Formats: sequence, C-alpha cells, structure tokens
Amino acid sequence: MTRQPLRLAVTEAERALAAAGVASPRNDAELLAAHVLGVPRGKLLTVPLVDAGVLSALGTLVSRRAAREPLQHLVGTAPMGAVDVEVGAGVFVPRPETELLFAWGADFLRGTRSPVVVDLCTGSGALALALANARPDAAVHAVEQDPAALSWARRNADLRAAAGDTPIRLHAADVTAPTTLTDLDGQVDLVVCNPPYVPEGTPVPPEVADHDPHSAVFSGPDGLDVIRPMVGLCARLLRPGGALAVEHDDTHGESVPALFTARTLFTDVRAHRDLAGRPRFTTAHRT
Repeated sequence: MTRQPLRLAVTEAERALAAAGVASPRNDAELLAAHVLGVPRGKLLTVPLVDAGVLSALGTLVSRRAAREPLQHLVGTAPMGAVDVEVGAGVFVPRPETELLFAWGADFLRGTRSPVVVDLCTGSGALALALANARPDAAVHAVEQDPAALSWARRNADLRAAAGDTPIRLHAADVTAPTTLTDLDGQVDLVVCNPPYVPEGTPVPPEVADHDPHSAVFSGPDGLDVIRPMVGLCARLLRPGGALAVEHDDTHGESVPALFTARTLFTDVRAHRDLAGRPRFTTAHRT
C-alpha cells in the first residue's frame, strides 16, 4: 500500500484551503489531519507517513472545509477555556475571541468564595461550562431560549458532569423578558454573555451565513435588540460589587459601553479589544 509523508499531505491541504479563501488554511489543515489521525495537533510530527485511508479521509474533510463548512462542525467540537464543547447544526460555534471574555470573568472571580455565575444566551453552553470547570465551587446558571441550542447545551452539560465537573443549571428562557431568573435577583457575582449582536444586513463569512443559526448572530437593525433590554436584567441580577462582561460587534465600541454608563447602578464601565485590536466586549461593575 502506498504511503505518503504527512507533511506533504498537510501542505497540499493547506494549499486547497487557501485557494478556497479559508482564513487560516495552515491551522485548519493541521487540525483536520490531527482529527483524522486521532492525535493532538502537537503530535503530528511523530507521524511521518500515512496510508491511503488516512489520505482519503483527510481529502474528504478538506473538500468540505473548502466548501466553507465550519472547521468545528468537521471535528465536532470547539474549545473554550480548558474544555471542549460539542457543536454542529443548530447551534452557534464559539469563537476564539470569546476566550478573552472568559479569561476576564475567571480572573474577576478570583478571591470570591462559592460564586454565583449566570451565562446569558449560552448557546452550546461553552462559557458556562468553561467557568464551571475553572471554578468547581461556583453555582453556574445558563440561559437559552432556542430549543435546538438548548439541546446542545444539555448534551454538553451532561458530558462535563460525567467528566467530573460541577453540574450547571440550564434555564429555557428569554434574556429580554422582565421575569427571567427573578429568583436570583441581587445574588449574582458575575454575568457573562455572548449574545446575537450583528446588525441585520451585515455581510458575514459563509461559515456564519450558511451554518450558524440566524437568530444567534443577528439582532435587529443596529445589532442591539438583545443587548439593550439585557442591561436591565444585568442590573437586577447582580449583587453590589458584582460584575458583567458582554461581547458585542466591533461597531459597538461606543454604543454598548454607553448603554451601561447610562444606568447609574453601573460603574467602572470599560471597553475591551480583541487580539486584532477591534472593540469586542464591555465590562462593568454593580455599584
């Protein structure tokens, strides 16, 4: 049986992905190869030669990725913090940019014993589960209204609980409704949220347009249809001294901080940039 150097196969995959306009062709080619081989990406160098079966499987995945199917759908998972969550059709794929929000939230909780955390618009459950993993002593609540996304969150929550993480509590609810989580009023240490925030009509990559749920991406003409009413929910949930972190569109670098600044209950409102230098999330503290 003919065998081929893995290095050559990955290079060919990279070229095909680059020709298709994939933003990170080398990264994706290596991750797909690692997935097919069942090894961590860092161990690819330990596999010098691969057989025809591996080449065929890799070629199939590369073709699907070149057609702009999300990488995370192909490998079946997306990372957040120290956990991987399962993703696929019907749920928003967590992005690397959200890792910065997670890190900010985990850092804020340092020194707080048995914190209460709420993840609004949880989707796959990525933020909630990453925080529950980082803080086993935390009581983590996750809110999602879309039934398909909620099923993914339940699946991921069950998998993480089976792995030994502290179970989270899922709530089927609308984060814009005035009665959501009223039993937690004034008790929450940290609210995190990666809501739909892209203004309607904004051009987005095929991975988003064709695979992410529309309602998990777009949020009205200015992208603030969810964030705007959610400000009041955050004010109601947080205890004095508690904090929030909300991801937003890169066009919201002034508008989202202004929404929280306008409420006298919030202080220390700050805008944060992502690794590309674009406005990405806003934090604030409850007075």
